[in-house]
Amino acid sequence: MTEETKPRGSGWLNVAVDYGPLIVFLAVYCLTSPEEPGLGDILAIIYGTGAFMLAAVVALAVSKFLLGKVSPMLWFSTALIVGFGALTIWFQDEKFIQLKPTIIYSVFGVALIGGWLAGRALLRILLEADFEGLSEEGWLKLSRNWGVFFLFLAVLNELLVRSMDFGGWLWAKLWVFLPLTFLFTFANIPMLMKHGLSIDDADEVIKDEPPTGG
Repeated sequence: MTEETKPRGSGWLNVAVDYGPLIVFLAVYCLTSPEEPGLGDILAIIYGTGAFMLAAVVALAVSKFLLGKVSPMLWFSTALIVGFGALTIWFQDEKFIQLKPTIIYSVFGVALIGGWLAGRALLRILLEADFEGLSEEGWLKLSRNWGVFFLFLAVLNELLVRSMDFGGWLWAKLWVFLPLTFLFTFANIPMLMKHGLSIDDADEVIKDEPPTGG
């Protein structure tokens, strides 16, 4: 999609597509979670997971029909949400949906770093973006940085799963992972501008960041 045909405000629609399903998951879980842990808690997890699956499919459709594209990362993330969500509901075990982020972060982290070592900027493919003026070296460094960051998130997710209850882990997805992602994205902008990123496109880097909310 060219700059001329790109819908106005579509950058923030990208953010809604990436993080909307997570917010739906958290909202449904909080609304249905009982005050005392027990059978009701697993039911809240099942309700939240079902809503998460539905919201992820809706987000994919929104990306397809309103943004005109579905990134490879969004396809992969949605497939894992539906697959591991179904396992969570079938076995009534939250560990499946908690494992999903670790798999996503690990797969893309290894892929990006492997591409960087091979001299290929795979992040450009994942984002389906072409920031004006950004050099190949800039794309390579950004791919490397995001690869390392994804692996860090994979380890962090596993640590949080093992140290927090389900509700705490879910809140951490919003209040830990999301701020870390934006801070990391901002931290990369000076490097990108040294490698040719235009000032006008700096804002698009924030809006088109790889999704980590799922």
